[in-house]
Amino acid sequence: MSLKEKIKANPKLQKLVIWMITPKNQARPRLWVTLFLNPFMHKKGKGSLIRRRVRMDVMPYNNFVLGKNSTIEDFSTINNGVGDIIIGSRVRIGLSNTLIGPVTVGNNVIFAQNIVASGLNHGYEDITMPIMDQPVSTAPILIDDEAWIGANAVITAGVTVGKHSIVAAGCVVVKDVPPYSIVGGNPGRILKTYNKEKALWERAPKK
Repeated sequence: MSLKEKIKANPKLQKLVIWMITPKNQARPRLWVTLFLNPFMHKKGKGSLIRRRVRMDVMPYNNFVLGKNSTIEDFSTINNGVGDIIIGSRVRIGLSNTLIGPVTVGNNVIFAQNIVASGLNHGYEDITMPIMDQPVSTAPILIDDEAWIGANAVITAGVTVGKHSIVAAGCVVVKDVPPYSIVGGNPGRILKTYNKEKALWERAPKK
């Protein structure tokens, strides 16, 4: 049994380790974790850049990977507390984005501004407990290669955005987006798809 598995199997030990890593009721790790542990646990590719004003709520017990020549712009928040954050190469995470794992971003992806991609949901079923005290659930988000996510979009837990697809500004994506598609609206619906035979983008039929 690995050390990680031993910690998970022992509630008291798990509680102690979590206290050592994060202050009570906080998402941000303790300073010693950020300075002395995370740099050895996580991967940052050659030519990649995390701007100084990015909030890195990155824990050592889940993965954080930033590929080659990728940038995370100021005022963004990266949180891998409940799931891995994997970002590919030549990715631009724009100003004021929030990524809460589990989230995987492919290569050559553009995130505009003020986007939320959260693989986390709060439990609410037990009405005798505050929602904040109920267990969370996770479902992985995948943003495939060459996608473009417009400003103020929301990507909900469990969604896949297909290759070379576009999420329009302000769109709330609640179900998978096929490759080579454009989605918009709340909830998101397909507006256009690429016809390979005709080599052009066609409007989707109205429903």
